[in-house]
Amino acid sequence: MRTPAIIPGAVPVYEDFARCVHCGLCLNNCPTYRLWHLEGDSPRGRIRQMILVGNGELPLSEGFVGHIDKCLDCRACETACPSGVEYGKLVEHARARIETEYERPLFARFARDIVFKRLLPYPNRIALAARLLRFYQRCGLQSLARGTGILKLLGLADRERLLPRIDGHFFFGELGKTFPAQGPRRARVAFFAGCIANVTFTKLNEATIRVLTANGCEVVVPSEQLCCGALAAHAGVRETARQLARKNITAFGGGQFDAILTNAAGCGSTLKEYDHLFSPNEPEHPAAVAFAAKMRDVTEFLATLGLVAALRETSLRVTYQDSCHLLHGQKVREAPRQLLCAIPGIEFVELPYSDICCGSAGVYNVTQTEAALDLLKEKMDYAKATRAATIVTANPGCLLQLRAGAEIHKTGQNVVHVVELLDSALKQCCLPHVNYLSPTR
Repeated sequence: MRTPAIIPGAVPVYEDFARCVHCGLCLNNCPTYRLWHLEGDSPRGRIRQMILVGNGELPLSEGFVGHIDKCLDCRACETACPSGVEYGKLVEHARARIETEYERPLFARFARDIVFKRLLPYPNRIALAARLLRFYQRCGLQSLARGTGILKLLGLADRERLLPRIDGHFFFGELGKTFPAQGPRRARVAFFAGCIANVTFTKLNEATIRVLTANGCEVVVPSEQLCCGALAAHAGVRETARQLARKNITAFGGGQFDAILTNAAGCGSTLKEYDHLFSPNEPEHPAAVAFAAKMRDVTEFLATLGLVAALRETSLRVTYQDSCHLLHGQKVREAPRQLLCAIPGIEFVELPYSDICCGSAGVYNVTQTEAALDLLKEKMDYAKATRAATIVTANPGCLLQLRAGAEIHKTGQNVVHVVELLDSALKQCCLPHVNYLSPTR
């Protein structure tokens, strides 16, 4: 199979593609196939197209690019696959190939360059963009834009209502700090804060530190950390992802940590696969392997470590939406459920089809908004049927999507992260608590 040398890092070989035996067991687990029932928008259909393009039997055309772009990269097909096809690796390689060999329309090229290369890798630029967006949201411009209908006229109404609300203060101010364990120290961990999360999920990051320290963890937040590169890697902007990986490996490499933790499942999936960004003969590969071995999702780590902090009674009916990159990418299913059920008074009810993507998928709800909203509608129908007051998940992107869904579909449900619910149940802590259960959040 022909593989262009211009794609950096580890690349799939023919056997990786040939492992797919086209049995079709993945089909009902694929969100886009469930929506459209088109073979070209199924995992096996996309793999077949990748093989044909790789062999030069199919042009790298607009049609091929469209089928690859419509994939959420949720990796549900990996969970369903009996042959062990690593579909996430294959689709990211296909997107890297598109990035280097296919000329997208001018506006798409411009937008991708701004977001993946000129914004996300630079914390100061993220903070500046966030301040501008916060001004738009709070000075009356947002209400005016929505009220006049100009967003609908420009075709931006659906995308605009999915925008995250910018925090009053940013988590960037906590980088470089160390938070001591409460009581005997049981572990020393490093916390990966993310990029956009620093301006939209400050309270989630603070809650994560409170829960960890309350359970005997000393938490170090390295100052030189940057965006994990997940969004760039998923989009095929591979060299940017590699550059970010190098810097993060260095940023976290100096300390003796029992684990490196993240509360963002999408970030964690890529961080655990940093070694995939470098071929075995590259000098960065051993350090990438060592870094990936230390990575844990915060729910995975806490469930293994065990909760020791006292939790207050919380009378609440909750359901749980699996984050795709936690369940399918990292193979973590039970840990979040164990933590939820450890809270006294919680009534836990399973969400039907919780393993099907909610439609967030990184920037998918921006680039493929119609499909994302279709998936979200189905998700909210199932969530409403559970009669749960609160929907819990384990990824910031899912939080944004589900909160938008609760508002759009008027379900009246609150949406929180697992650690936010744990934080609200803590009986005592060194930092002030936030009421995460208020539906007005």
